Amino acid sequence: MNTIKIILADDELLFRKGILFMLEREKNIEIVYEASNGDELVKFLNKNQDNLPDIILMDLKMPLLNGVEATKKVHKKFPDVRIIALTSYDTKPFIINMIQEGACSYLVKNASPNEMINTINEVASKGFYYNDLIMNIIHEGLIFGNKKTKSSFDEEYLTTREKEVLELICEQLSTIEIAEKLFISPRTVDGHRNNLLLKTESKNIAGLVVYAIQNKVVTIKNITNKI
Repeated sequence: MNTIKIILADDELLFRKGILFMLEREKNIEIVYEASNGDELVKFLNKNQDNLPDIILMDLKMPLLNGVEATKKVHKKFPDVRIIALTSYDTKPFIINMIQEGACSYLVKNASPNEMINTINEVASKGFYYNDLIMNIIHEGLIFGNKKTKSSFDEEYLTTREKEVLELICEQLSTIEIAEKLFISPRTVDGHRNNLLLKTESKNIAGLVVYAIQNKVVTIKNITNKI
């Protein structure tokens, strides 16, 4: 099992140390740094560009540089680093804002330890993880960010195979699982995924899911029935 390198960014020392204690007990997780604000986080990443984390657990409300602004900076300069929003707020505006800025998942601080560990593992293996709440917000059309919209979507814009791959991505399958299901190689899946990112002008895998649902390439009912 590959080790998942994580940075904790949260200004609440007691909470941060509690998360640290919990995650350090997981054999496949390594905490590489703790930041008490977004400014500390960005400075650390800039100094350690040869050893970036896989995931950042990002609190939204922090001094000096809050989680939303820090996410913008990190996502722009280090797009391969996956960000899980970690906050006390579960209202739609907070969720929408973070997903638009590139967060791959959204965790509320009263989530169970199992939920947190599951989310981390899902994001590490699949690139994103959205629960039913987030999927429904996407379905409601509240999250935008792609130039193509529902009204302008062309059915011929994506190939049949690209649509198949996109649907399986939305079902939150990993690259290997998609390859096995379609009887193609993982490298071919990666190629289709990269084409999808280019065609849809999505920032990341999470953006592909938003694109697919809002353009009705897949339906929320089909996805939730299969997850």
